[in-house]
Amino acid sequence: MPRISTSDGTEIFYKDWGTGQPIVFHHGWPLSADDWDAQMLFFLSHGYRVIAHDRRGHGRSTQTAIGNEMDTYAADVAALAVHLDLKDAIHVGHSTGGGEVARYVAQHGAGRVAKAVLISAVPPIMVKSDKNPGGLPIEVFDGFRAALAANRAQFYKDVPTGPFYGFNREGAKVSQGVIDNWWRQGMIGGSKAHYDCIKAFSETDFTDDLKAIDVPVLIMHGDDDQIVPIADAGLLSAKLVKHGTLKVYKGYPHGMCTTHADVINQDLLTFFKS
Repeated sequence: MPRISTSDGTEIFYKDWGTGQPIVFHHGWPLSADDWDAQMLFFLSHGYRVIAHDRRGHGRSTQTAIGNEMDTYAADVAALAVHLDLKDAIHVGHSTGGGEVARYVAQHGAGRVAKAVLISAVPPIMVKSDKNPGGLPIEVFDGFRAALAANRAQFYKDVPTGPFYGFNREGAKVSQGVIDNWWRQGMIGGSKAHYDCIKAFSETDFTDDLKAIDVPVLIMHGDDDQIVPIADAGLLSAKLVKHGTLKVYKGYPHGMCTTHADVINQDLLTFFKS
């Protein structure tokens, strides 16, 4: 399996398919590159080079006890971009991966990045504070940590069964395969890395990163996102980027790349070609 070794010896697994303009996909917590299957196959068939990696501590990458924070995540992506000699790349991030995209593009992307996409993404910052009164209370994330530490396997059953894909909404078409695949991806990763990543995705402030990005940015968010509520995420991010386009999806859940892949893929393709 293709991997690179970072400066601290962490091995990062990645997929690299096809030729053409590269699209780099950044997955959410606690998943892996496999969460992008619907997008990888679609854009490969449209002549793009598609790349996705397993973040350190996730999927098939090293189950690290250190470096499970955004600066290192972004540095790992930078190492991958250098290794693959990526230029004119489009970076697409979902949820936690959206934060990773914002930090990478702002701090490492000069001369390598053409466009960026944030889907149901965590920026600018999730946790509630005096500066971010619309955020989620820290107790929410403490609850995530407690549930992970107590019974990670059950916690990873509960999240996709309910709010992640909106399967708890009346009339939702529930897919057991999607639920099982979420659990499979989560359980492959390391518990310490996943525990640490909760702080990374909830408490990292991406405000300055968003302001620094100087390429076109598409921000996609469902207005029924129960994991990363749109009011304190997508709507605020759209006001901070220089060259941003906001698309709001009525009734769509957090995991809309899976539940509504046909719509999301076409909108991505339109943005890529614009």
